[in-house]
Amino acid sequence: MVALLLVLLLILILFGAGFAVHVLWWVALGLLVLWLVGFFFRGRSGSRG
Repeated sequence: MVALLLVLLLILILFGAGFAVHVLWWVALGLLVLWLVGFFFRGRSGSRG
């Protein structure tokens, strides 16, 4: 019974870690898009002036 509880706890921890990593990938992708947009806008305004 204790082994079954430990296995279920391990599965729950791994599922939570996988979900957190998935969320972090989306956050990283959003930050990359924001950085690219800022990079291009800064480059255009710098070339005008």
